[in-house]
Amino acid sequence: MISNIKIIKLTLTIPLLFFGLVSFGQNIRVETSIHSNIQEQTNKIFDSLVTIRRDFHMNPEISGKEKRTSEKIAEYLLSLGLEVKIGVGGYGVIGILDTGKKGKRIAWRADIDAMPSEIPDVVDFVSKNEGVRHICGHDVNTAIALGIANVMASQKEKLTGTVYFIFQPSEESYTGAKAMIDDGLFEIINPDEIYGSHIIPSQKGLVSTKANWLFADQKVVKVSYTSSYKDEEVIDFTKKIISNLQNIEPNSKFWDMQNMSDPEVGLDQKNTIFKDYITIHENFKVEKQNEKIAISTYIYPSNQEKAKSIIPSLKKVIAASPYAKELLNIEFSYERANVQNDELLTANAIKSISAIYGEENVVTLYGEVPFGRGDDFAYFQEKVPGVYFLLGGSNLEKRVISMPHAPNFQVDESCIKTGVNYFSSMIVESLFN
Repeated sequence: MISNIKIIKLTLTIPLLFFGLVSFGQNIRVETSIHSNIQEQTNKIFDSLVTIRRDFHMNPEISGKEKRTSEKIAEYLLSLGLEVKIGVGGYGVIGILDTGKKGKRIAWRADIDAMPSEIPDVVDFVSKNEGVRHICGHDVNTAIALGIANVMASQKEKLTGTVYFIFQPSEESYTGAKAMIDDGLFEIINPDEIYGSHIIPSQKGLVSTKANWLFADQKVVKVSYTSSYKDEEVIDFTKKIISNLQNIEPNSKFWDMQNMSDPEVGLDQKNTIFKDYITIHENFKVEKQNEKIAISTYIYPSNQEKAKSIIPSLKKVIAASPYAKELLNIEFSYERANVQNDELLTANAIKSISAIYGEENVVTLYGEVPFGRGDDFAYFQEKVPGVYFLLGGSNLEKRVISMPHAPNFQVDESCIKTGVNYFSSMIVESLFN
């Protein structure tokens, strides 16, 4: 059922480098002038997108409270002549660019919420809302999505099909995507493909992704026994066998987040240390109730094979232990959707962006991002095949580091131009594929 969703439509007349001249490869499927037009339009609107981003940054709203943000987004989309729907899953906004011609249906998603934070802002355009800050880059993600909408609208006559723009609330709480879906998102739109991106601390101008899992999964494994005089032994034993599933040594470079970009073992290296791993949260929870005892903790497998091995491995060890008869159950008591990029769409997206903007600017990853990171964009991918990108926002020469959730988080705002160019061109290519 669709509830609490308002539909707005307004028809307006729309007036029609960062990387300099485009080098067009043989993989391009549409007339190359569109990509030149994309860059020209992006250059034209870039300053206004920076202004928009800074406005969001100065007026951040936490998950579930994104009222002003959603109003500003809807206002902008209406000015482009898009059909706009508001109030989807809370403060979710949808913009629909229908070319009036048959063709594919492509969706682009951006997250719009900020975070509670008492850490002082590190930019001149500081947050006006005490205790709230855009410390994860969703203000940038939103500005990029609005820029893509603007560019796509400017090229509407040359396009076919439909482009949807999903502005999702409550990503930080991992609830917004499900809320939009439950509120009828896919009764309103029916995309063939869906895409999205997030700022990361790599250098500006770079975009990275990979097929299949992009992040390690996050689950809670829970082992339950009949309570007995052996409880303390059972607790110690279970903590030990779960901890033994971890296959990363304590002194490994793995544990230093900065090594994710290491030139020898980083995520973008074929011999990366950030693959085929399981890590365990060191804090266990013990619950005793109704003659039952349960031991649980978070576990982070890097791929589906590792995830599938967890419960069978524990069952095997417990079956051979003195506590086999006390075992009641082993389960994942908490599971969340994990970003899983479609193999074909990922390959096509990498090919398109590389051919237009240069292979040196597109990084294929070989490992999965650890430490429980993720994005509820994954719930959209359960419904529609898609690709999630990681966009660099750092400027190392200026000591600008775009590490989400870090106290000194900031971005080189030229990444907005990069995102609009790369992803607008990719969407155009996808429409004609």
